Amino acid sequence: MKTILIVEDSSTTRALIRAVIDELGDFETVEASSGFEALKVLPQEEYDLIITDINMPDINGLELINFVRTNDRYRHIPIIIVSTERSEEDKKRGMALGASAYVTKPFKSFELQEAIKKIIGP
Repeated sequence: MKTILIVEDSSTTRALIRAVIDELGDFETVEASSGFEALKVLPQEEYDLIITDINMPDINGLELINFVRTNDRYRHIPIIIVSTERSEEDKKRGMALGASAYVTKPFKSFELQEAIKKIIGP
């Protein structure tokens, strides 16, 4: 079973992302309500994918991506950004830091599902 870490400060959006993932089937999800909390749970499990927001208190999503990409233990984990930031500059910045996909909020469930399937399979 593949494990996905959801990093999102909104409990409503975390629940929505989890529901979208649950529709895909055989995935386990772990949730973090901030980038700081994500840093605490990262060492506790092997993750196949990280889905993160950009705008969060304490450590934002871009800082989290930078940490993951510069850490030998985690740099292999693909990352999907799910954010309200819609500008091309924001997308380019996230992708340049090492995100595998960028999905803008509000999103349709199939958009996130397609990104997940493309990156880690069904």
